Amino acid sequence: MVGRMGGDNRGPLSDTPPPKRPPIVPEDIVDRVLASLSGHVEAVFLPWIADRFEIEWLSVDDDRLGLTRFEESSSELVRRRRLRLDPGHVTIGLHPALIQDDALYRHTFAHELLHAAGLMMHTDLHDQLTNKVAPAPALKDSPLLQKMRAAVLEGMKVQEWACKHCGFTWKRTTVRRPTRCLKCARPW
Repeated sequence: MVGRMGGDNRGPLSDTPPPKRPPIVPEDIVDRVLASLSGHVEAVFLPWIADRFEIEWLSVDDDRLGLTRFEESSSELVRRRRLRLDPGHVTIGLHPALIQDDALYRHTFAHELLHAAGLMMHTDLHDQLTNKVAPAPALKDSPLLQKMRAAVLEGMKVQEWACKHCGFTWKRTTVRRPTRCLKCARPW
């Protein structure tokens, strides 16, 4: 079943046209995620997850690339995690803009499937497994990531950097503050 998840907030990808087809489950990623979780006790839902999830599109107005939603209440989910029981139905929502970027689609799907398997927190293990199974594309190789970065930079108060030492100014192109001046190379 394909439906819509997400709120009404207008995200940086809200100009994405609504998809004409349902999201595709990358079966090779499912197999790789399940194999990568073998031996990890944190993945308490691993025995069931392959049969318990469905995938659908988020709203084009959503500002998230992916979302994992368990149908059970949070207290019931804590109970099921503690007792290592079936998690029940799980929905993975992906942003329709991911259609434009196969590598980012696969990375986001792997990220959300790891959450669905029981790795609920964004830990180093979660990041390592996601990047092992489906590495994220480099910023230079992903027009979608570039578009998202541009939207974030546009909303920032500081639009240019100025060196306190030599007075050189340049347009802001990164989210993080630079560590050195581009002209005199002195630290900030």
